[in-house]
Amino acid sequence: MTEEIRWGVVGPGRIAEKVVADFAVVEGARAVAVASRSLQRAQDFAGRHGIERAHGSYADVLADPEVDVLYVATPHPQHHAIALAALRAGKALLVEKAFTATVAGAREVADLSRETGVFAMEAMWTRFQPAVVRLRELIAEGAIGEVRSVQADLGVQRDFDPTDRLFAKELGGGALLDLGVYVVSFAQMLLGDPDTVTATGSTFETGVDAEVSLLLGYADGRSATLMTSLRNALPGQARVFGTAGWIDVLPRFHHPQTIVLHRAGAEPEEITLPQLGGGYSHELIEVTECVRAGRGESAVMPLADTLAVQDVLEQASGQLGVTFAEDAAVL
Repeated sequence: MTEEIRWGVVGPGRIAEKVVADFAVVEGARAVAVASRSLQRAQDFAGRHGIERAHGSYADVLADPEVDVLYVATPHPQHHAIALAALRAGKALLVEKAFTATVAGAREVADLSRETGVFAMEAMWTRFQPAVVRLRELIAEGAIGEVRSVQADLGVQRDFDPTDRLFAKELGGGALLDLGVYVVSFAQMLLGDPDTVTATGSTFETGVDAEVSLLLGYADGRSATLMTSLRNALPGQARVFGTAGWIDVLPRFHHPQTIVLHRAGAEPEEITLPQLGGGYSHELIEVTECVRAGRGESAVMPLADTLAVQDVLEQASGQLGVTFAEDAAVL
């Protein structure tokens, strides 16, 4: 492994544009290649970001010997096949959330990562935000006692367009895989894996979920109440309730700068911790450091947590009659 960790981008879409810009503030990491099924699109992306090599197929970047890590930002159902091929090629992985389209697909990727010892992590940037890191520290210190409940919402209003990826079932559209993954991962981070999942909501005519409310239940009475939507905007706030106070995570909670600690009997304490760069830098730093150290996965975003979140998402979508499949033909 070279001292500099060399990254390749798979899928030069909207989110990749933002993530790649943050390499400018990540020490010891550099984006050196980009791959798309359209060579022109890859070349345009490479030109905008000063990336050396543009590949016109995913197979080409998998075979690129000058790439150590692949950042996968294709539509959700394509993650599974690309991730498996990358792990077999010895390429470490940062895979956009949702990690895959199905629990079975996620489990297969996690199993291969563990079997080969090649690093893999879901790109849940929320867990690495400085304000969220401080939130977890405060909870571990007992600042609000025992956490008993979590509330979180994340939604945007999008005009229905059956040709848009967000509404296309074959591309993993719908609110849950795009936005619901944030609220579920946040709750799972603080409460662990739920014992029960109850979902209610509606679907678009293309067969993907439009809005979902979830109740996650725990055998000891703890709970999470979560909302996600593509039908209407939601504040993007979160609140963590404990036996000795609560913490507000100010909008938008999935990349917050400010949390407010409410200790029982005390004045609120506002804590502001800005992100480095656009905020994606923190997950890039985590992967870079893990790969350099030879770790198989992240302690902050372990594969077990990703699998637990995928399970909740699949249970919730299933209760609405929505099912997804992995795209085996992407390569």
